[in-house]
Amino acid sequence: MQQLTRLLEIMTKLRDPQNGCPWDLKQDYQSLVSYTLEEAYEVAEAIELGDMNELKKELGDLLFQVVFYAQLAKEEGVFEFEDIAQAISDKMIMRHPHVFAGHHYEDEAAFLKAWEEQKELEKQQAQTDTSLASETAQPISLMAGISKNLPAMTRAVKIQKKAAQIEFDWECAEELLPVIKDELDELSAEMDQAKQVENSEQSVQCIEEELGDVLFSCVNLARKLDIDPEKALRMSNHKFSQRFKAMEAHFQYDRQSMEQATMKELDAVWAIIKKNLADKEKSRD
Repeated sequence: MQQLTRLLEIMTKLRDPQNGCPWDLKQDYQSLVSYTLEEAYEVAEAIELGDMNELKKELGDLLFQVVFYAQLAKEEGVFEFEDIAQAISDKMIMRHPHVFAGHHYEDEAAFLKAWEEQKELEKQQAQTDTSLASETAQPISLMAGISKNLPAMTRAVKIQKKAAQIEFDWECAEELLPVIKDELDELSAEMDQAKQVENSEQSVQCIEEELGDVLFSCVNLARKLDIDPEKALRMSNHKFSQRFKAMEAHFQYDRQSMEQATMKELDAVWAIIKKNLADKEKSRD
């Protein structure tokens, strides 16, 4: 708590109108959003790398973002850091009656079901408080509460899980394979159609929509396989970057220019790099 108090005092000084930091004084809620998202992803990267020292630093950077928002709200007289801590503490106690109130759940599935029911109850209460129990209040959608600012892939998972609550879902992962194929066929048809029309904005929009459907179906498949699509894609990003860097090193070692290499030459080196890295992974296992 001593260090947290110190951090709050540092934040106050940084925002001091007379002697504070010009950069910090220029910030507002909107300008901080991109930094907050960046820090969250850097936390995720440190965890994936298993770098505990880096994780400690990145968690500090993320905590600073929370403190920054709290300072802005304090200056406006809306809430303070203590209010944030109290709100999340109250929520955690309410959503864990098996820990704090002696309630018993048969298994994890029962706990998760109760968790979702409690969340829905909180949403209904919030709407009732907002509308003052007006007769014109609209029923709460299952999609309510899913932030539109989430990464699209993460939001897709949440949307699909909400739909699954009323069993509007595929029974198994295998059923999604022909669905993905159908979506790819529709994308292919739109791409063929676009070739017949020059500079058609509508064609681009149709292709974009069909590509979105392909991605949405792939996310659905990942969910049914109990795989985090964001994590899977990050792994592929890392793998591609690793192979590309190795390919760059190969050309530099041979004193050749990648930019002047033919696609055939690039593919040949890529295949070698891919095999070498795969062999290294197997040897570690």
